[in-house]
Amino acid sequence: MPKEWTDKQERQYEHIKDSAEDRGASTGRAEEIAARTVNKNRAQAGQTKTASRSSLQDKSPQQRGGQRSGRRGPKGPTRDQLYNEAKKRNIKGRSSMTKNQLAHALGRD
Repeated sequence: MPKEWTDKQERQYEHIKDSAEDRGASTGRAEEIAARTVNKNRAQAGQTKTASRSSLQDKSPQQRGGQRSGRRGPKGPTRDQLYNEAKKRNIKGRSSMTKNQLAHALGRD
């Protein structure tokens, strides 16, 4: 655990990780899900130095309850999530693209 995490956040991480493993996720995937959840909560609480716009403006993971959890289709990733992925892949023209255009550029249609 990062040393910036509180005891409560460490307990939350372990609980989420165990739950994900119980649902059949691999250990690595369960750790990723748990860390992302705790880190997003920390960002929304203002406990991080930097945070993405989608982390600050979106619902908390607890409120979202699995909606948009990387699924394709109508409840797929948000435009901001697609934009961040396009930024990582250095796709040109991404700032003026719509959600559908970003998904197409990323090969998610």
